[in-house]
Amino acid sequence: MDQAKIGGFLKELRKEKNMTQEQLADKFFVSRRTVSRWETGSNMPDLDILVELADFYDVDLRDIFNGQRREPEMNNELKDTLLQAADYTNDVKKTVTKRMNYMFMGGIGALALYFLSLFLIPEDAGGIISFIQGIMLGISFGMLVVGFIITGPLGEKFLSGRACRKKN
Repeated sequence: MDQAKIGGFLKELRKEKNMTQEQLADKFFVSRRTVSRWETGSNMPDLDILVELADFYDVDLRDIFNGQRREPEMNNELKDTLLQAADYTNDVKKTVTKRMNYMFMGGIGALALYFLSLFLIPEDAGGIISFIQGIMLGISFGMLVVGFIITGPLGEKFLSGRACRKKN
């Protein structure tokens, strides 16, 4: 799949509709910069947006993937299948986001308990209290670090499995 060719085709389709990047961005609820990245081939739209773009431009999704027109209409069965796949992908993203939110809340809660224990419990309370405080501090930092890694660009590669695949 040639992203630069696809981007050029998306740009051509947008110009055929006499639209600016800003207008297209408003229509699909993305930024103008995102549309620019699609059209330069540095980034690809999500699958659900690709399906919507194909409908909007009245082209086949395969035409977009090929970077040129071939067939006049999109096969409805293919479109439905791709929309279902996009819905599944979005559901997975929502599940991961929900889990990440719980992790962050757990990390912040453990950190809050740690600081609360510092102020409420005397320093000479004993070794078990210090041990528990250490565990709370470790849990909070561990959850926060893992959360930052997973929500960053490196985490996206691991979640999608791209880090495990060889580059062709």
